[in-house]
Amino acid sequence: MLKIVKASLIISAASVGFAMPAQADINEALANICTIVQADDKGELRKKMRTVQSDYKMKLRDYYDGITCNGNSLIRTALLSNAVETGTLMVKKMPSRTLGEPENDGKTLSAWIQEQGLDGNAIASALQERL
Repeated sequence: MLKIVKASLIISAASVGFAMPAQADINEALANICTIVQADDKGELRKKMRTVQSDYKMKLRDYYDGITCNGNSLIRTALLSNAVETGTLMVKKMPSRTLGEPENDGKTLSAWIQEQGLDGNAIASALQERL
């Protein structure tokens, strides 16, 4: 009986040890995505998205909601940074129904763009085409 208890404790500890690094790895893989978006480096963003997709089987829509850059989503960050290439790439990669849904603050991207006065931005135009 004691052997079974010891074995189950060892297996539990080992499984927790393997689960934690996987979470840390995805966070590490996405660590500099805000910098990439702000720098408007489309090639590096594509590379990052491909790496995350091949290593973790996650597409942009899977981790988009979990990432904030100074309290803003990735597309909002691109709009504020005037990062047209990375912003339009993300708009094209996201499902159109997701683009029309409210974000963490309860505002849709379209409403937030109008509120910020960014209607003339090329990313806003690409967004309106998708919606």
